[in-house]
Amino acid sequence: MTNRRQFILTSAALGALLLRDALAAAQAAQAPHGAVDLSPEQPGRLRVPKNPAAIAAIGNHYRFAKDGNFTVAISPHLPPTATYATDARTVVGSDADYAQLIADSLGLKLNLVPIAWADWPLGLTSGKYDAVISNVGVTEQRKEKFDFTTYRQGLHGFYVKAASPIRKIAQPRDIAGLRLITSSGTNQEKIILEWDRQNIASGLKAVEFQYFDDDAASRIALLSGRADVVFNPNAPLAYDAATTGAIREVGTLNAGWPARADVAIATRRGGGLMDALTVATNGLIADGVYRRSLAHWGIESEALARSESNPPGLPKF
Repeated sequence: MTNRRQFILTSAALGALLLRDALAAAQAAQAPHGAVDLSPEQPGRLRVPKNPAAIAAIGNHYRFAKDGNFTVAISPHLPPTATYATDARTVVGSDADYAQLIADSLGLKLNLVPIAWADWPLGLTSGKYDAVISNVGVTEQRKEKFDFTTYRQGLHGFYVKAASPIRKIAQPRDIAGLRLITSSGTNQEKIILEWDRQNIASGLKAVEFQYFDDDAASRIALLSGRADVVFNPNAPLAYDAATTGAIREVGTLNAGWPARADVAIATRRGGGLMDALTVATNGLIADGVYRRSLAHWGIESEALARSESNPPGLPKF
């Protein structure tokens, strides 16, 4: 578009000057830093007793992939949802902790199976595991083959450096004229392009979009002041804010904006496990352990008030 400047930047292009500026900005940030345990032992992991109501809700004919185990596929792509511990073998993170709580509720041993995220549909359909707990969003197309139990809000977040004068982003006019980082070809880019279109139609300044080839380059640009705000999936940004104090959140949007799309456990369609998982999750919500577990990883903002079975998801396109 002629009225919008777009930049595609690389780590090399930013160079040493930006790195120096970024490190100085991080050191100047006043927010407290928080340590997160990435050890394989996870001594702070929360545990719960059996939930008889959840166990009773398991379908009469359901057979677990491995007797006595709740076998869960998980993609250890990045913290805080799932990553490898310091031993480079054990999967830790908020999704791993949640899987443990569900296994406890069902009176089963947790069997985590690390996978590449793209492989989960085939593995679940073939019965290699009982469930997928790996940041899977509910969509109407996926519901044709799988059942879902929601356990976290699907959020995208607006984050700025700690010393930024920007206090809140809640509507399209709040991003007018900003230098904004997002990921190309993603749902979050689609949302911001629509906001920008509305602003331009209203006579407001266009967004200056910035795209990067890696997260490190993106963060350097934000901390050095070469960009004003980043808008991407909330969980990794919230984790960064909680553990480094260099950035802070100024707004969130549901990933399905203007509709709603939450993150859910995926199970086989009609397999007989979904209702038990929903009962178990609502039990965790009711006694408060669910929210404490998310808070441990800096993503309490993504907590749900109630888990649902097969809610409306993103529509087909």
